[in-house]
Formats: sequence, structure tokens, C-alpha cells
Amino acid sequence: MPASEVDLRRQAARLEAGVREAGALALSMFRKPMNNWTKGEAQSPVSDADIAVDNLLRERLHDDDIAWLSEESVDDPVRLKARFVWVVDPIDGTRAYIGGLPDWSVSAALVENGRPVAACLFAPVSEEFFAAVSGAGATRNGTAIAVSNGAGLAQARIAGPKRLLERLQAVSPPFTVMPRTHSLALRLARVAEGTFEAAFAGGNSHDWDLAAADLLVHEAGGALSPFGGGSVTYNCPVPRHGMLVAAGRDRHAALLEIIRDERLAAT
Repeated sequence: MPASEVDLRRQAARLEAGVREAGALALSMFRKPMNNWTKGEAQSPVSDADIAVDNLLRERLHDDDIAWLSEESVDDPVRLKARFVWVVDPIDGTRAYIGGLPDWSVSAALVENGRPVAACLFAPVSEEFFAAVSGAGATRNGTAIAVSNGAGLAQARIAGPKRLLERLQAVSPPFTVMPRTHSLALRLARVAEGTFEAAFAGGNSHDWDLAAADLLVHEAGGALSPFGGGSVTYNCPVPRHGMLVAAGRDRHAALLEIIRDERLAAT
């Protein structure tokens, strides 16, 4: 089991190889005819590519000592007793993928006792591969990345749900609203690499949307948390989360103060 540093590196290497292969498979099917449908109460889109990538990753990452949680797999409650679990989104941003848009990604992380310890995020169209291991920093295409420093919001580049950003603008210095990124994981990775100063997640994100990007943000020197502060815990019975904010640590603290402003709730 990946309890030692050596084993963690080995699992991180397996993860990277699997995600690279998965991204190549997804890209080979991109903008080609395929079946797609919706699932669940939220009518979430699914395609043949989602299932194919999920199957590939499950095969490549299989380990008797590591449980499995994926958006496209039947949830197995055995994971709740596991110390380690793979948390996978075969294609994050399926609507964009089906629509032929470029901002989708393959996202996967190894979670230990509720927190990610290894992560990979691959955006094949833009050829961006993000990786992180706990305590070893975060990279984009092999080069170290870091969040944007500072605490100010004036002219900061911020991404997130439109209505939330409109309310935030009413009680904060003027900032730049960034265009929508369909992959939530990729949106948060933009914070890790310093392209965005901050990003928000709406109130219906799941473990598979977040776990890899969470580690990227933290290893790049930032923070991702619920609006009340603290950290995000993964591999709970219901793997769904409320509103979240990611930013460099000083700006993250400033945003939490603004979020607690009663005027924000009243606008």
C-alpha cells in the first residue's frame, strides 16, 4: 500500500501514466459521432467516451488495496472503509466535450483518509498536464506552478457562477470576471497556475470534480475551502459539496471575510 514515500511515488507514476493514456483515448474520440444520453435527477450528460475512459482508468489503476469512486461507476460502499481511494472524473466538462468545445479534462486523484495525496489533471486539447504529490509541489507540463500572490481583489481575475460573482461585485473592489471554464477541475487549476487569482465552485460539486484540483491548488501555495473555512473532506457517504472558493492563501482569507459580509447574502 502507498503508505511510504516510495510507494506514493510509485502510485503517482501509475496515475500519471493512466491519465495520459485516458486523455489520449478521449481525444481520439473527440468531435466524432458517438452516443450520448443523460442520467440522474440533474440530467447530467454522459457519452460513450466517458464510459470508455472510465473503463480504461479502472483497468490501469486497479489495486486490491485501493478503493474506487468515479462519476461513471456504480458507487461501491466498500470505499467508505478504505484508507485509500481513487477518485476519478473520466471527462470533467462532458457538455463541452459533446459540444466540441476544448475546455474539458481528465481528472483523477489518490485520496488517503479523506484528503488527496497524488493528483493528475489532463486537458488534451490544449496539451496541458497538471500533476501534484503531497509535499512535493505542483507542475504544469513538468514546470513548477504557483498561485498568484497578494490579498487584493482590485482587478483580480476571478471565475465562478455568474450570480455569485454579481453579488460579490456589489460588496468588493472591482475585479475581472473570467469567461466560463466548463471543466470545474480545470477552472481551479487556473488558480493553481496563477492564471486566475480566485475561482468559485457552485453548490453541487462532487469529489471527482474537486479532488485532483484541490491538491494542485494546495501544493501551488493556495487554499480551497468551503465558505466557512477549513478543508474539503473526500470519500464521505455523500460525495457532494457546497459552495467553495480557491485562491492564494492571503487572497483566500480576504475572500472568506467578504463572503461572511452580511451585505453579500442580502444582495
